Amino acid sequence: QVQLVESGGASVRPGGSLRLSCVASGFDLESATIGWFRLAPGKKREGVASIAGKLGSKLIPESLKGRFTISRDNAKNTAFLQMNDLKREDTAIYYCARAQTWYPSIQEPMYTDWGQGTQVTVSS
Repeated sequence: QVQLVESGGASVRPGGSLRLSCVASGFDLESATIGWFRLAPGKKREGVASIAGKLGSKLIPESLKGRFTISRDNAKNTAFLQMNDLKREDTAIYYCARAQTWYPSIQEPMYTDWGQGTQVTVSS
């Protein structure tokens, strides 16, 4: 059974950093693409990072490059989202998801399995 469990969400001040974790079970990370998405109040869910299986190719939207990075630990079957210099507009529920592809993507329809999400709040 495929399962994705996020953790690491918290309340932080602007300028702070967080690292979110996504523990996968029921499949190997190297066999799929993992994406991170966020859902902010009043907005549509948007993709913020993706890492593909095997080669580990990554995709970060231009607007988030320099602040967000994605990585994974194959031995722990865990993916990470490192977020630095957090801004109020980063406040959202963050989800990890799995797509059965070999390339990175932040296109939501490609993802078939989702975690429950973890809350990130950026506030002074």
